[in-house]
Amino acid sequence: HKARRRLKAKHWSGRQWRFVVPDKHPAIPRPQRLTEGALSALERFSHIEAVSGIVLLLAAIVALVWANSPAAATYEHFWNTPITLGLGDYSVSRSLHFLVNDGLMTIFFLVVGAEIRQEIKDGALANLKLATLPLGAALGGVLMPALIYTLLNHGTAAASGWAVPTATDIAFAVGVLALLGKSIPSGVRILLLALAIIDDIVAILIIAIFFTASLDYMGLVIAAGGLALVLVFQRMGISKAAIYLLPGAIVWFGLLKTGVHPTLAGVILGLMTPVNSKPTRERPLETIERTFNELMDRFSQPAEGAQQVATPLKQLREAQREILPPVQRVQSALHPWVAFGVMPLFALANAGVSLDGFNLDDPLAHGVFMGVIFALVLGKPLGVMLASLALVKLNICKLPDGVTWTGVGLVGLLAGIGFTMSIFISSLAFSDPALLSAAKLSVLAASTLAAVIGLTWGKLKF
Repeated sequence: HKARRRLKAKHWSGRQWRFVVPDKHPAIPRPQRLTEGALSALERFSHIEAVSGIVLLLAAIVALVWANSPAAATYEHFWNTPITLGLGDYSVSRSLHFLVNDGLMTIFFLVVGAEIRQEIKDGALANLKLATLPLGAALGGVLMPALIYTLLNHGTAAASGWAVPTATDIAFAVGVLALLGKSIPSGVRILLLALAIIDDIVAILIIAIFFTASLDYMGLVIAAGGLALVLVFQRMGISKAAIYLLPGAIVWFGLLKTGVHPTLAGVILGLMTPVNSKPTRERPLETIERTFNELMDRFSQPAEGAQQVATPLKQLREAQREILPPVQRVQSALHPWVAFGVMPLFALANAGVSLDGFNLDDPLAHGVFMGVIFALVLGKPLGVMLASLALVKLNICKLPDGVTWTGVGLVGLLAGIGFTMSIFISSLAFSDPALLSAAKLSVLAASTLAAVIGLTWGKLKF
C-alpha cells in the first residue's frame, strides 16, 4: 500500500509514459495458480526433516531390488558406464560410480563442513562447556563399536572394516527422530545433531588418516594453490559462489592426485566458508531500504530506459545476498540438492548388494556381517550411554535442559543408523567383493534395525 501511494497511475504525459502499480491485480490464470500452489506445497514438503530420510531409504530399497531382480546385470553395467571428458589430445575417463562417490559426494561433504563451521561459531560446539557432553558421547559411540567389531574379527582379513560401524548418518537419524513428532524435547534433537556432527568429524579424520594411500606431494602443492586462491578471493570480497568453483576444482584434483580421498576437499572448503558477511559501507538492511526508496522515486518519474534502475537493482540483489553469512547461504542453497539428489543417488549407486553371491557360511563374510550389526545396534547406544554417564557422574558436565537419560538412550539408539557414511567407509575398507557386499548388507540391516528400535523406544518413552 505504501508503494502504491507513491506511484502514479500509468498515463500519457506529454511524450513520456509513467509506470504504474494498478489498484487491482490482474486476474491470475488458473494454470499459473495451480502451478504456484503445487510448487509451494512441494517446497514445504521438502523442508520436513523426515522426508529426506524416507527418500534415502526408498533409494536404497530400489537399489537392493534392482540388484536382485532379473535385470541385475544392468545395475552393475549402468554404474560402471564410462564417462569421458576430452580436450584436444587429452582425455580422462571415469565410471559413473566414481563420479557419484568421488564427485557428487564432495558436495555432501561441503555441506557437512559448513554445518561444522556453523556449530563451532555459534552452535553446540561454540565452547567447551556446550561441546563436552556431545563430544564425549560421540567418542564413546565411535570407540565402543570399533572395539566390538575388532573383538569379533581380530586377526582376520575382516578386521580392516573396524571403521565401518563408527559413523552416524545425520539425515537419516534426524529424519527418524522427526517421525516421533513434537513429543521429543528440543534438547534431545540438539544433542543428536551435535553428536552426529562430531561423529562426522571423526569419520572424516578416519578416512584421511587410515584410508589414504602413499602421498604424492605434488598433489599437496596443487591443493595448497587452490586453497590459497580461495583465501585471495575471500580477501577481495568476492561472495558469488560460482567464482569458487575454480579453486574448489583445483583442491579436489590436488587431493585426488595426492592419494587422499578427494571428497575431503568439500570438508576443507566448508570449514573455510566465512561465518560473517563481507564488510560493507552500510548494513544490508539499510542498503535495501535506501535502494527500495530510490526505485520508488525513479518509477514515479518519467522513465527514460531500463538503465535508470539497473544500479539500484544490482545493489538490492547484493544486499539481499549479504543478509545471511556465506556459511548459512551454502547450507541453504545446497541442502535440498544434497538431501534429494546427491544422497539418494549415492544410496542408489552403493546399496545394490546382490544376495546371490552373499554367503554367511563364509567365516569372513559372517564376521563382517555380525560385527557391523552388533557394533551399530548394540555398540553405539552402549558407547554413548557409558561415556555420557561417566562425564555426568564425574561432574565434568551435566545433561542439557529438558534432556533425561531416556533421551540420551534415544540419541544412542538413533546414532546406530550408519547408512550413508558407513557404506562410504565400507567401499574404502574392503577390496574383496564378498566382504564389501557383506559390509553393505549389514549396514543396511543394522541401520534399519536401529531405526525401528529407536522409533519403538521413542513411542514408548515419550
